[in-house]
Amino acid sequence: MLVDGEWTVRSRCEQLVEDRGADPKADFSRKITLVVYGDLASKVVTDSRRAYSSKLVGADISRNDGQHVCVVDADGFSKLLKRRPAPCLKLRRSGGGRVRPVAAAPTAEEVLGGPLQVRRPGRRSSAQLTLDLSRLDKATSAHEATVGALLVHLSSRGVEVRTHAPGAPAFDAGWSRGTDVFIAEVKSLTGAREDQQIRLGIGQVLDYAHQLRTAHPGRRLHPVLVLERRPGDPRWSPLARSIGIRLTWAPEFPDI
Repeated sequence: MLVDGEWTVRSRCEQLVEDRGADPKADFSRKITLVVYGDLASKVVTDSRRAYSSKLVGADISRNDGQHVCVVDADGFSKLLKRRPAPCLKLRRSGGGRVRPVAAAPTAEEVLGGPLQVRRPGRRSSAQLTLDLSRLDKATSAHEATVGALLVHLSSRGVEVRTHAPGAPAFDAGWSRGTDVFIAEVKSLTGAREDQQIRLGIGQVLDYAHQLRTAHPGRRLHPVLVLERRPGDPRWSPLARSIGIRLTWAPEFPDI
C-alpha cells in the first residue's frame, strides 16, 4: 500500500505495526480490532475469495455481532503510524453480498486537518502506471516539490498549510484566511501532457469543492489549482476564472 507516498509491502507494514506495540495477524479472528484496507481502497471489491474481501466480510460480521472492528485505508494507516487519529470507514454491502468500505462524511466543523507535510515519493513498476492518474501524480518528485514550494510560499506569509480533515475529500493542501477556506489540488507537468494534467486537476478540485459546499453550506470555499510551472497555453487562466477556480503556479504562486 501507499504509506506516506512510498509503496510499502505487507511484511514492512507488519514490522511498522510491531514497532508501535501492536500485534499484526494475517488471518481474521475475534481478536482483530483493526483491518487495514490496501491499495484497492477506492474500488469495489469484486473477488469474494481473496483475503482482503474475506477480512472485510469478517469485520462486517463482527460489527453486526456487537464487536466493533475499525477499518482504515492506506491514508488512515499512515495517520495511525504517526499516532494521529484516522477515520473509521463504514462498510456497505453491494451485489452478491460483497462488502466495500465507504468513507464517512465530514462533520459540520471539519474541512482542514493537521499540518501538511511533504512526502517522500515512492516508486512504481511499469505495470502499475496504467491505473489511477491522480494517485500516480501524488507519488512523483515533481508533485511533492510543488507541494513543498507552496508550503514555503504560504508559510512565509504567516499562513499555516494543512491537510484535509478525516472524512473530507483528499485535496492536496488547504489553508484559511479569516472565514475563507482555500482547498488546493496540485498538479505536476513534468513528463506528462499539460492539457491532460490541467483538465484532471480542474475536475478534481471542482468535485472537492462541490462535496465540501454540500456538507458545509455556510462555509466560504475557494478551489485552487496549483501547477508545477506556468502553463504554456495562456487560455487556462481565463478558463479557470470563468468557473470559479484560482489558477496559480510555482515558484511565484500568483493570485494566492
